[in-house]
Amino acid sequence: MAFIHKEKPFSKRWFTSWSLIIVGAFLMALGFVLFINPYNIVPGGVYGISIVVHYMTQGLLEFWPDGIPIGLFGLVLNIPLTIIGIKILGPRFGVKTIIGFFLTSAFMDLLTLFIGENDPLGLKDDLLLACIFGGVLLGVGLGLIFKSKATSGGSDIIAMILAKATKWPLGQLLIYVDSTIVLLGLVIFKDWKIPLYSWLVIYISGKVIDAVIEGVNYEKMLFIVSDKHQEIRDVIVNDLNRGGTFLIGEGMFQNEPKKMIHTVVNRRELSMLEDYINKIDPKAFLTVVDAKEILGEGFRSLDDKVSDF
Repeated sequence: MAFIHKEKPFSKRWFTSWSLIIVGAFLMALGFVLFINPYNIVPGGVYGISIVVHYMTQGLLEFWPDGIPIGLFGLVLNIPLTIIGIKILGPRFGVKTIIGFFLTSAFMDLLTLFIGENDPLGLKDDLLLACIFGGVLLGVGLGLIFKSKATSGGSDIIAMILAKATKWPLGQLLIYVDSTIVLLGLVIFKDWKIPLYSWLVIYISGKVIDAVIEGVNYEKMLFIVSDKHQEIRDVIVNDLNRGGTFLIGEGMFQNEPKKMIHTVVNRRELSMLEDYINKIDPKAFLTVVDAKEILGEGFRSLDDKVSDF
């Protein structure tokens, strides 16, 4: 079944997977309690809604004079969303996702109890710093949860349901859902800076999630067009000890056949290779692209990525 991954109980992979969920949930909760919740930043998702509800219910309930706890309300939202998601989308979410949002909610309210929510780090006049560090902690936490093959639930489930109904791209719908929640913060808090800070947190956390899941890469991907392709190939293979692929193409001006070299090198090797190519063929045409992730011989193997949490 999609998204459900089973590990042998009490195996190394099982312990690693659950450790990532626990640590990820704690870091997410810490990010919210220290940097997000105290300043009414609304970074989308069920916890963004919970922050708004927490603010709206302050002084209304005798049992919770400071407002409904953010973690608790997030849990209240996540449970029915997960049930609805399972009924509409099938059992895609699994025990890991359920335990993940239970832990996040519990950690959030426990940390709030011990740390408080009245500007615990004194960042009221430096919200940009709060957004940066809050986004980083949220991103690391979510990234670890994703690495354990769980999902974050919440707005992800809403976007999946809408994607099934509308056939729109999931990523695009997720942006729409989170942005709607961010704008809800604007309506309730009546502060135009709130959505700006909130979108900054969403952006930073998204970038950090990518870095946690894929790792930080410094490799560069090159496409090299040159009549002296064989000499350049010898430099890549013999001097840099790298591989590559010849791609057969055709020039657009004279329709002559061309051989293009595709290869991947690190930043240090890129500088060396460009110097070599300049000496071999100063008129060579190079396209250099940041490689988001490289898997295969000479780099990290696909097996390592799949099995390494």
